[in-house]
Amino acid sequence: MIDFKKNLEELLLLTAQEGASDLHLSPGVRPTLRINSKLVPLTQREILDPEALTGLVGALINDPARIEAFKKERELDFSYVLNGARFRVNVYHTNGIPAATCRYIPTKIRTLEELNIPAVVKTFSRLSQGFVLVVGPTGHGKSTTLAAIIDLINKERAEKVVTIEDPIEYIFTNEKSIIDQREVGSDTDSFQHAIRSAFRENINVLLVGELRDHETMSAAVTAAETGHLVLTSIHTNSAAQTIERIVDTFPPSQQNQIIAQLANTLSGVVSQRLIPGLNGGLVPAVEVMFGNTAIRNLIREHKFHQINLAIETGQDDGMISLNRSLADLVHQKLISLEQAKFYSLNPKELDRLI
Repeated sequence: MIDFKKNLEELLLLTAQEGASDLHLSPGVRPTLRINSKLVPLTQREILDPEALTGLVGALINDPARIEAFKKERELDFSYVLNGARFRVNVYHTNGIPAATCRYIPTKIRTLEELNIPAVVKTFSRLSQGFVLVVGPTGHGKSTTLAAIIDLINKERAEKVVTIEDPIEYIFTNEKSIIDQREVGSDTDSFQHAIRSAFRENINVLLVGELRDHETMSAAVTAAETGHLVLTSIHTNSAAQTIERIVDTFPPSQQNQIIAQLANTLSGVVSQRLIPGLNGGLVPAVEVMFGNTAIRNLIREHKFHQINLAIETGQDDGMISLNRSLADLVHQKLISLEQAKFYSLNPKELDRLI
């Protein structure tokens, strides 16, 4: 009889040992790691068939309540811990066959310096209130950057911090701050309920793992509006697109209200990409936007298309455009010109900068 739990644990430990970001378990292919953004099949392992995947996914879920939820929803997010190593797991179905992606969460929370994030991002950790978003595609380090900002607050300030995550990723150890971590599904029913509850928990800082719908967005912006520092993430490609996405998520009748709230509360947006480096590993390219008077006025006047220009001309305020970050990385010989153009949202402008 096949020991699927043992096989699963071997694969997860190998993921951590190889420094991979993800383990992919999909039908018709071998178990595959993602290392430095590249897929690396484990050639010593058998190709996964429906029986093997059913066993491996079953070993991952391993909880009656989760099994029922998976049967009902056909997909499920949760965390999995093995010998101190943490994984963010998504199980799902593809062509009727169960599959899974396991994101490895390093135990150590790296600093912004260790992540090579611009020093100006530290500014956001020192705010008493406001709304800060870390944005970018899936798998480009948003959660890691948010964890570094929260950890910096923990080291420098005595605050009450609450995180709301689905699932919990990095585990914080209380230093100067008190940090309560709440997982959607086990500690609270939803992001919205947990945010509203946070108002009664005497908090200073709120981390909302991800903005997924307009109810969560509205609750998060309201928390910032009432004097809290709110940090969160969303899957968008730039600061300008982030503002548009948030506004467009709301019904037309509510858009003027959310625009006014964003104009009053937005402190900044960090947009990042992890790019394969010339010397191996991944190198972050980072756009930084601060909610200065010019940005707030553009939001208030619905001129979202002008935000990119305001970032380019806002260097004196510490702003960094994505193309400027990419051009600097090319000049420093950290990434190739080809990679820079691939990740640029405006390759012609990038050519001019380089």
